[in-house]
Amino acid sequence: MRAYGRDLAAFAEFRTASGSSDQNLHDIDPLLVRSFVASLNQRRLARRTQGRHLSALRGLFRYACLMGRMQSNPAESVPTPKVEKTLPRHLRPGEIEALLEAPAGREGPLGPRDRALLELLYASGLRVGELVALNWRDIDLGARVLRVVGKGDRERMTPFGEPAEKALRQWLGAWEDVFRRRGSDEAEYPQAEGHLEPVFLNRNGGRLSARSVRRIIDRYVEETAQVAGAHPHALRHSFATHLLESGADLRSIQELLGHASLSTTQRYTHVDTGRLLQVYRESHPRAKGV
Repeated sequence: MRAYGRDLAAFAEFRTASGSSDQNLHDIDPLLVRSFVASLNQRRLARRTQGRHLSALRGLFRYACLMGRMQSNPAESVPTPKVEKTLPRHLRPGEIEALLEAPAGREGPLGPRDRALLELLYASGLRVGELVALNWRDIDLGARVLRVVGKGDRERMTPFGEPAEKALRQWLGAWEDVFRRRGSDEAEYPQAEGHLEPVFLNRNGGRLSARSVRRIIDRYVEETAQVAGAHPHALRHSFATHLLESGADLRSIQELLGHASLSTTQRYTHVDTGRLLQVYRESHPRAKGV
């Protein structure tokens, strides 16, 4: 809310500098709003910040129209600045290894929990929300596969490898002791058929939250400085990118990630120039000498 207040104050200052009356709203037209957005661009503010300024104006003018202070909303016809598309952060294999090994130094049962959490995020490409919603009945450790319900209530089966299985089994050995700490939170897990027991617990025995996952990853990112800037989705991006670099096709990666659109999957993957050149040399009949 404070940011929107500052955005409206910036427009008021711009309007005053343009010679308009602060009291009369009727002289505000799309041209003035466009000029204001252009001034933000001249100040080299980020496109996202420019869009927030425009959104604040639209909301104010919409309210003014409802109150009868304005006949129409002059900001509605002004296009929102397009946000620059940036490639999502992903980690190289060496960075991944450092991050996965980091929980080894944490004593007690939460060390194995953190290792299992990181291993599963990277091995399966799960969203953080999907990870914290997992119950033990969703995981078949023997078959190394789990069932997850993603966006749009789309259910999918996701495999994971031996390192993640091993980490999960080690965490399972300590899980019951942590689960018993839940105390007053016991009502969260009803004694019903298919007893819903969360895979990942906080230190008090309750279900781990997505925010807590962020804090856990931040902790190990700080310990492994070479991956500074990583976040939970970075493991998902890395999962997709490393599959693609190893020869997996986009359609298969799309299924594993649970994306409805292939274009979304493409945004999650990165192929460096060296890899593209190698593929070209090996695949194109006229690539000799490249």
